[in-house]
Amino acid sequence: MIAKNLAHQALLRGHTALFTTASAMLNDLAVPETASGLTRRLRRYCQPQILVVDEVGYLAYDTRFADLLFEVVTRRYQSPARSTIVTTNRVFTEWSQVFPNAACVVALVDRLVHRAEIASIAGQSYRFKEAKERAAERARVRNGKKPKAGRQLSAATMAPEGGA
Repeated sequence: MIAKNLAHQALLRGHTALFTTASAMLNDLAVPETASGLTRRLRRYCQPQILVVDEVGYLAYDTRFADLLFEVVTRRYQSPARSTIVTTNRVFTEWSQVFPNAACVVALVDRLVHRAEIASIAGQSYRFKEAKERAAERARVRNGKKPKAGRQLSAATMAPEGGA
């Protein structure tokens, strides 16, 4: 959410920005069968002044995907007017697990961190916090108590843990 808000603020200040997930970008880049098709798709990710790549590390990728991410990061790194924001749930030393057998992982991380501001965020997931709050609210209702003031219970909120 922080990265998305940074991109939004950049847009408000007249910069160009693109927000994408790692899987969406890498799958998009892997589609072209021709060199010119890949060049066009790379341009899409290299052109904006701000590129946000969300969720690197949630899935493992093969060497081809590592090479594609390396290509985007390298092209953006070579242009000082381009900023890249990457969100990940992994420390950089674990990226070899995200891109197993990829020779470019060290160089990829090197380019990302060279001129970077690294913000490490520790703490409980907001989704987990909200789930706990919803569970507590359901328990209050089951025990015959009224919902807390300002809190409305929807059918989705009232659904059993396993779904509707």
